[in-house]
Amino acid sequence: MKVVLEHITKIFPGRGRGAKATVAANDLTFEIPDGELIALLGPSGCGKSTALNLISGLQKPTEGRIFFGSDDVTDLPPENRGVGLVFQNYALYPHLSVMDNIIFPLGNLRGKEKMSKEEMHKKAHEIAKLVQIDELMDRKPAELSGGQQQRVAIARALVKMPKVLLLDEPLSNLDARLRLQTREEIKRIQRETGITTVFVTHDQDEAMSISDRIIVMKEGTIQQIGGPQEVYDSPANLFVANFLGTPPINVFSGHVRAGELYIGENDVLKVKGAPDGEVFAAIRPEGFILDENGPFECALGRVEVMGRDISVVSTHHDSQNEVIRSIISAENRVDTSKKTVRFFLKPKKTFLFDKKTEARIDFEIA
Repeated sequence: MKVVLEHITKIFPGRGRGAKATVAANDLTFEIPDGELIALLGPSGCGKSTALNLISGLQKPTEGRIFFGSDDVTDLPPENRGVGLVFQNYALYPHLSVMDNIIFPLGNLRGKEKMSKEEMHKKAHEIAKLVQIDELMDRKPAELSGGQQQRVAIARALVKMPKVLLLDEPLSNLDARLRLQTREEIKRIQRETGITTVFVTHDQDEAMSISDRIIVMKEGTIQQIGGPQEVYDSPANLFVANFLGTPPINVFSGHVRAGELYIGENDVLKVKGAPDGEVFAAIRPEGFILDENGPFECALGRVEVMGRDISVVSTHHDSQNEVIRSIISAENRVDTSKKTVRFFLKPKKTFLFDKKTEARIDFEIA
């Protein structure tokens, strides 16, 4: 099911006399193609959960329209939209078994959609097998691990075969290893069912690994929409560049003069086509090439061994980060007896941003 948001705005009135209203979603316009998994990514308070609630019908937009396919569902209540919801806290009924939790939504079906008890149990077993909890049907939620509870919540959302599956921070309560395993399962389930899915997260690793496309949000507005690698490789502005990447991108104050990028007094990279002026220069951690003849000199701090890679930790007086992290192959040897370390920069991993607007500045890469 294709989902379209057209100029959606959601304003929450202020509480108390003189309190300002909050614009949680500001003129959101985007399309989610049928069968895709889209991640709404951004920090707390950026409006991503509000956008999810607007799609589900739990909240009504102040302005704009929402379409499922060609149907305008803006004024349609949640129960009539054909959506499945999975929340951060799972929201399972503690007194019911796994089976009864899964079939609970089916008991509310009426008319032609109403199912017999046998049909409901058969459907529940099919979904439970899909999410790999079919051997746990007689257990209560308290007898399950966090990952198993999350699978029950997903099964309950899927049992009605919704048109759209909405996941609101579904992995936040899981430990790191289980989070990795569960997000892989979510991707598998989405691929097997083909259900259009919206996944809300503040974790850029989750968004990068699980989604077909990412919508990056800030303060209720869309900053960029694109494939995970596209957004990582071509950030539209400094906020997007900062938000995506682990370790985070290294940002420096610099200036462009006659097609050359200067950081401090060092002429560090050719940036033909970029206009002269003050800029932010942002370099991905993997964008450094260790070389004693490199033009970019930093004060060496320490070297951290990461296995196949090493992280060179350094500082620079024009850096916006407390420390600079440069990820290079472990085959390199860093002379830790020296006080400085020098690099060449990879043009495709180096980005320029306007000092005032923070919009990206393009330049030619030889």
